[in-house]
Amino acid sequence: MNNTWKIKKLLDVCEVFTDGDWIEKKDQSLSGIRLIQTCNIGSSIFKDREEKARYISEITFKKLRCTEIFPNDCLISRLPDPVGRSCIIPDVKEPMITVVDCTIVRFQKKIIIPKWFIYYTLSQEYQIQINRKISGATRQRISRNNLGLIDVPLPSLTEQRRIVTILDKVFSAIDEEKSNAEKNLRNVKLIFDCYLNCVLADKKWDRKIIGEVCDRVEYGSSSKSKQVGEVAVLRMGNIQNGRFIWDKLVYSDDADDNRQYFLKYNDVLFNRTNSPELVGKTAIYKGEMPAIFAGYLIRLHRKEKILDADYLCYYLNSEMAIKYGKTVVISSVNQANINGTKLKGYPIPCPPLKDQQVIVQKLDVLSAKTKKLEAIYQAKINKLEKLKKSFLHKAFSGELSEHTDVNTNSKVHA
Repeated sequence: MNNTWKIKKLLDVCEVFTDGDWIEKKDQSLSGIRLIQTCNIGSSIFKDREEKARYISEITFKKLRCTEIFPNDCLISRLPDPVGRSCIIPDVKEPMITVVDCTIVRFQKKIIIPKWFIYYTLSQEYQIQINRKISGATRQRISRNNLGLIDVPLPSLTEQRRIVTILDKVFSAIDEEKSNAEKNLRNVKLIFDCYLNCVLADKKWDRKIIGEVCDRVEYGSSSKSKQVGEVAVLRMGNIQNGRFIWDKLVYSDDADDNRQYFLKYNDVLFNRTNSPELVGKTAIYKGEMPAIFAGYLIRLHRKEKILDADYLCYYLNSEMAIKYGKTVVISSVNQANINGTKLKGYPIPCPPLKDQQVIVQKLDVLSAKTKKLEAIYQAKINKLEKLKKSFLHKAFSGELSEHTDVNTNSKVHA
């Protein structure tokens, strides 16, 4: 950090530095004063989520003596993810308050520009300070008192404006490139999904249900697992893109008791419970290493003369299967479940086995090509994020000179 800059505690650069209000569900209403929550606070951006907005009445506002927040106030989330993220509140054309896990910050205008602080919260220097002050075993958070002790670098207002102007320009260019890369990444995934959906929608194929092409379905082991043991245990978190990922494994010592759960080559496993967007994800085991499967997964015992394993895996991960799953899922607030009985009722297009194998070969080729393109676009996105961090480091170490400004633009558009 530039040694000519002043350093002050966050608390000392604020006119207002206080937490939001404790608002319980019983206090909420359908209209009135908008309740801004931690989910509305992105890393440097306000996430409106107007369709999920919550409110309290004016009577409740007065009864609870709530603190009103205003456009251009800064809100800092004391909860993950990440802890300490912040944004400037826009004018949403309605009165607002915020929740107790958000700290309301109104800066001293003669000392600091709000957007200077917002950019600072994106820097590694800021996050290191936050990480040193967070607490909590199950859910990490930072207290308002500790948040107020965060050091904030303070060049002159003129210098703050100059650096913010440069960062605005550079970040705008980076974000545009990142948006294009993300759009291309989505399009690549759509190409594969569209082809798979077209194949499955072909009306010449017989329609059956999973229960007709599988002998039975089987729930996994319910034995406890730990960090070290005899045999790897595959769980729902290990499912990714139709295969299992082999990191963050847990293990079991009960190899003999779990012998029936040992996986065989081409076993297809269905994730029966998870968050609503992840339930139903399916993976196929290709003999990577000896393993058993956990209780939240279901193994499908297919009729091998009727149903190809890879075809079954592709189908269960398809839009067709996922869409059907949403009609039979049993959901709670954060959890969804599809049991074995529901799974056996899934309708599946069932070409002859040889046709299934030809389809799988074509899908494998297309999948390899799309994954290669996905890797290219994802690498570009990662590179752009690193470029942002590089500029932030230069900005808050005092190295973002006028000469740097000229060079950054050429790098961004290269």
